[in-house]
Amino acid sequence: MKYYILAGEASGDLHGSNLMKALYKEDPNANIRFWGGDAMQNVGGTLVKHYKERAFMGFIEVILNLNKIFKLITFCKEDIKAFMPDVIIFIDNSGFNLRIAKWAKQEGFKTNYYISPQVWASRAKRVHDIKRDIDAMYVILPFVEEFYKKYNYKVNFVGHPLIDAIADRTQIEEKQFRVTYNLGNKPIIALLPGSRKQEITKMLTVMLSLIDDYPNYQFVIAGAPSQDYSFYETFISSKNVKFISNKTYDLLSISTAALVTSGTATLETALFKIPQVVCYKASNISYQIAKRIITLKYISLVNLVMDKEVVTELIQNDFNTKKLKLELDKILDTENRKKMFLNYYELEKTLGGKGASEKTAKLIYQSITS
Repeated sequence: MKYYILAGEASGDLHGSNLMKALYKEDPNANIRFWGGDAMQNVGGTLVKHYKERAFMGFIEVILNLNKIFKLITFCKEDIKAFMPDVIIFIDNSGFNLRIAKWAKQEGFKTNYYISPQVWASRAKRVHDIKRDIDAMYVILPFVEEFYKKYNYKVNFVGHPLIDAIADRTQIEEKQFRVTYNLGNKPIIALLPGSRKQEITKMLTVMLSLIDDYPNYQFVIAGAPSQDYSFYETFISSKNVKFISNKTYDLLSISTAALVTSGTATLETALFKIPQVVCYKASNISYQIAKRIITLKYISLVNLVMDKEVVTELIQNDFNTKKLKLELDKILDTENRKKMFLNYYELEKTLGGKGASEKTAKLIYQSITS
């Protein structure tokens, strides 16, 4: 069978790569063509466009790059027509994917969506477009399944693929890892500032303002695979700060605490059972727009899944040195850590266990062959 997969950003690339592995097991003769990243490319298939080519963050940047985005949409449609897949699989990345889905459905292609657009967070009216344009939806968060029920749209809850990604990773030897990256013996505070230059700049500036207050800890920046060290280097002015690129899981596995930019990384950190403070700051214009369209109580996936404040969220003006230090002190406190660990174990149960990629691949294959 022929599969055309559309994924964007590092998280979509990760989930797409695991789905591709499962598809190859389900369908050994699978012919896969995709938009994604290095992780998907390492599995096989044919890479059409790397997500780095369309990594636009915030309303302003999207507007400034509209011409490029429209050209990519046109190219994508032409490429799909030339390939003539048995199914198109969309992974998150709603701004781009829903436009392609509308066209694809009209052209008669079978459309499957893995990892729902965040219609549960904002612009819920998009559900009507999804019902019209998507033949099958596979969701990875339990509350999203409940959300769609309100609109009489049956979806498949398959569990969260991060559970598999983390459980299946190769365990590292901490002592050797510390020697390799010159980390010394101090307990580690991991800094996860995001993947795009704009957010990294905003996040790291505040995160690194704490380093002089914690001489007994080692701060380590988790570098995104999409950015070179030369970009991060301008922020590093202390020996108490180290940088490790594209080894976030290994870093988290030996960390004591983490300061994490809101996104998939908050869930990853929780599944590693690392106490964290969730941070987020956008441009003032983007933040004011987002405030008016997002209807959620929380921004972190950890709190959203648990429907309570498990981890502290410092958003916009609350994300400052004083408040960040206060919250970091809390997650370094033994009693507070115990409480967070208990919530993390409950979170993992709620996410539905292992096998998300395999379940999804099986359902996709069945949708084609039945």
